[in-house]
Amino acid sequence: MAEENSMLAVVVDKVTLNIGVGKAGQELENAKTLLERLSGAKAVPTHAKIRNPVFHIKKGDIIGTKATLRGPSAIEFVKKALKVKQFALPARSFDKEGNFSFGVPEYIEFPGAKYDPQIGMLGFDVCVTLRRRGYRVVKRRHAKAAIGGKHRLTKEGGIAFAKQTCGISVE
Repeated sequence: MAEENSMLAVVVDKVTLNIGVGKAGQELENAKTLLERLSGAKAVPTHAKIRNPVFHIKKGDIIGTKATLRGPSAIEFVKKALKVKQFALPARSFDKEGNFSFGVPEYIEFPGAKYDPQIGMLGFDVCVTLRRRGYRVVKRRHAKAAIGGKHRLTKEGGIAFAKQTCGISVE
């Protein structure tokens, strides 16, 4: 009568959608509109962390936009986005902590999205952050603690979760 430890269950912490435009302006507004339309969440601007004189980017410039999804809507969005990839991802899409990312080259490939000539052709990145219950001890302000090695999520654990929950195949 072995019971499954509920603390070891893998859950989706968040899904982050990102469009990197490179500069502020109308294209950035189009990207923001697109993310809000596809996700139903509020899109926020992203800023340059370092300066890059080759592209005329200063530190702090607005160069993109992102939206974060949590809860059941996040999992549904990932399942829709994986249809673009035919539910197949390479193993290199997973990092050592089980998180995975993939890109959607053109938003019109996304199920239910229609082409809008005002927006043009844009693609976006989908980043899925996985965790186990109990990770709050690392982030809280009072009495921070470390996560033990047995409780950490691994690449293999992330792949197994994605196969079971999203029905993907890993190449």
